[in-house]
Amino acid sequence: MPLAPQPVGRRERNKQEKLERITAAASELFAEHGVEEVTTQQIADRADIGTGTLFLYARTKGELLLLVQNTDYAESLERGRADAEALADVPDAVMAIVRPVVECNRTQIDNGRTYLREMVFGDPEEPRHGEALAIVAETEEAIAAVLQRDRRIDAGSAATLAHVISAIMFLSMAATANAERTVDEIVSSIRHQVQAILPR
Repeated sequence: MPLAPQPVGRRERNKQEKLERITAAASELFAEHGVEEVTTQQIADRADIGTGTLFLYARTKGELLLLVQNTDYAESLERGRADAEALADVPDAVMAIVRPVVECNRTQIDNGRTYLREMVFGDPEEPRHGEALAIVAETEEAIAAVLQRDRRIDAGSAATLAHVISAIMFLSMAATANAERTVDEIVSSIRHQVQAILPR
């Protein structure tokens, strides 16, 4: 007989509730002012906790941004996967995965670019960075699965191409030269590059 799930204790509920308040406060403040203009004290005040408590959940503002953006990125990836399922054309299905990620990253451009920088240059042992890198890996796996619909692309080639497409996407979103470009312009540029590397 399987064991019934154990109820979550009060301490764990309190920790989860504080994490949700911190995430909501950071999300609101970053959206209103941009990550560079927000202090950890402002986030702690809005979450109604002390700064010492805040630092138990995230040691830096970069980690707070990862906390916020990882959730949004994961939701965007799921939306892209669902959209890709409905498309038979391989390049269209790849771009269905890419587009929501670009849209998510461009919601607040400076925050999106800072998120990418934190993801790439942050400590991969830190849990929020690890979560971000895991989402990148999931994105590549989703793209590779779509690419394998093309019988000319084996699993190894699909994984390599997915890694290249991921690099194209992240560079396109992070590049200073693209800071003023719209989502449609960035997606169009990514699509052009993706089509150049896929078999014809």
